[in-house]
Amino acid sequence: MPYSLRDRNVLIIGGSRGLGALVAEKFAAEGSNVAINYMSSRDDAEKVASGIASQYGVKTIVIQGVWLLSFRFNEEESKSLTYVSHPDCRMPESKGDCANAVNTTIEQLGGLDIIISNAGWTKITEFADLDAMDDADWDKCWSVNVKSSLHLFKAALPTFNANPEGGAFIITSSTAGVTPSGSSLPYSVTKAAAIHLMKCLAKTQGTKVRVNAVLPGLLLTEWGLIRWQGQRFSPEKIEDYKSKAALKRVPEVEDNADMYINIAKNPSITGQTVQIDAGFAI
Repeated sequence: MPYSLRDRNVLIIGGSRGLGALVAEKFAAEGSNVAINYMSSRDDAEKVASGIASQYGVKTIVIQGVWLLSFRFNEEESKSLTYVSHPDCRMPESKGDCANAVNTTIEQLGGLDIIISNAGWTKITEFADLDAMDDADWDKCWSVNVKSSLHLFKAALPTFNANPEGGAFIITSSTAGVTPSGSSLPYSVTKAAAIHLMKCLAKTQGTKVRVNAVLPGLLLTEWGLIRWQGQRFSPEKIEDYKSKAALKRVPEVEDNADMYINIAKNPSITGQTVQIDAGFAI
């Protein structure tokens, strides 16, 4: 029997814009209450929250950029965050930040059933250039793309285990994690690590928690299309992607968002990756 999403409580990291915002709407349409974590775009987060609450009659809250690592991001660096962070973060303990996001959701929504770990960080660089990103950049990629999921999972595990029907933890990885590709070499490496983390958690953390990953290909969200240090995904890059994809197209953002719902509903899927890339990384 499918796992019903009605009246579930869902925490979405990076839920104010792009893929995360659409995932929030998809869960609300299923009757789930939604906690939306955001970076600095409070207006966007509140717009998403109020919109889906009004349309679907669910409970929503917003949680400001509780951050997961001890780095300080300046305003320019924060623009290269693909999903979520806080540009002025100086928090000394990432575990505490993750626990705060989880605990706030539990306190204000009355429980926690599903986490969408949708955090990511990268810079657009020449993939083969080993000097394009320094040690600090590598550390940021590792902390955001890997450790954030670990700390969120650890904070939520007791609640998931206490739930009568357990819990679901879905990581946003990338097809860059299964083939050498993407915005930067550190991004590709750490997204691969996130996939292996997912498998390790699924294998070792009991019978009540389902852990899976969605692997988008090229995502034409606001982040991918706006101009900053030049256009992120140029028309040439988009056409190159299409030419290499088996289906000769770029997946819609909605194609990706739908998969989070499908995975969350299926009680027999764990330890799996699902690529939404139109056959780019076959």
